[in-house]
Amino acid sequence: MRILITGGAGFLGSHLAESLVNQGHTVICMDNLSTGKVENIAHLMGHERFAFIKYNVCDYVHVEGPLDAVMHFASPASPQDYLDMPIATLKVGGLGTHKVLGLAKAKGARFLLASTSEVYGDPLVNPQPESYWGNVSPISPRGVYDEAKRFAEAMTMAYHRYHGVDTRIVRIFNTFGPRMRPNDGRVVSNFIVQALQGKPLSVFGDGSQTRSFCYVDDLVRGILALLMISSDKTVEQRTDRKSFLTKQNGDQDSMHDPVNIGNPRELTVLDIAKLVLKLTKSSSEVSYHPLPADDPKVRRPDITRARTLLGWEPQVGLEDALQKTIEYFRAVLARPASI
Repeated sequence: MRILITGGAGFLGSHLAESLVNQGHTVICMDNLSTGKVENIAHLMGHERFAFIKYNVCDYVHVEGPLDAVMHFASPASPQDYLDMPIATLKVGGLGTHKVLGLAKAKGARFLLASTSEVYGDPLVNPQPESYWGNVSPISPRGVYDEAKRFAEAMTMAYHRYHGVDTRIVRIFNTFGPRMRPNDGRVVSNFIVQALQGKPLSVFGDGSQTRSFCYVDDLVRGILALLMISSDKTVEQRTDRKSFLTKQNGDQDSMHDPVNIGNPRELTVLDIAKLVLKLTKSSSEVSYHPLPADDPKVRRPDITRARTLLGWEPQVGLEDALQKTIEYFRAVLARPASI
């Protein structure tokens, strides 16, 4: 396949690009580098099946030649990034999604949208199934990201229903692993970097809020399983899953509806902090700070649909995944430019 990945120099996009190239596919990476880094894809540069285009997908998007799939991962994704770039976040979720959906339509390509667990907001249901509509404040500071992704989902489904575009929507839950930025403001990267530097670990609120963390290798495997499942296969299997689909989403078509990809193991933020301290053997202490506005109290995916539709579930244990990520950040922090 020949595949375009927007946001392809980012944390997730670069892992997807690497995996696809290794599987024999051709990847075009498009990124304006607002949060992505060339270093993430440096090892792919010069490969005959990889190309990089520095470009803002909010502008008119054109790619020479055929495309089999478009994977839309362009967006600020950490709270720090989308709070620093609120308008850019809204634009890439709205204008950017519109542009690349138009490209997918013109090329007859399959379209996969990277959505997020943030569409559930501060959920009143735990765990969160795809059928849950969410509890989101559109005017809160973090609403720029939540609503951008909710709008992107609506536009994706509109292109599917009105134009017949073959679409997929993945709702990504908290993910971590190598190539995260040390200063991106996410829980795991914050804790690891602070622990390695001997600084207090910043816990917001009392740390009782829960999160579910998925290792990047598991996430990539789930996303690619969703991308690659064929339309014909899903139609053929729909009869076998009729009772399941009816229970979850009425009479909707499971292939095109959102699918949660994440790890259902739920831990408190304070538990994560203590685990990081243990694995890093750090003498750092925990410091407590006021809880940000609309910070979700719980976050845990219901992955029944991923298991049923894709045969997917996470395989990498949390402790092993954290250890790999710790070693990555230890190496990053040892570089003079990163200190």
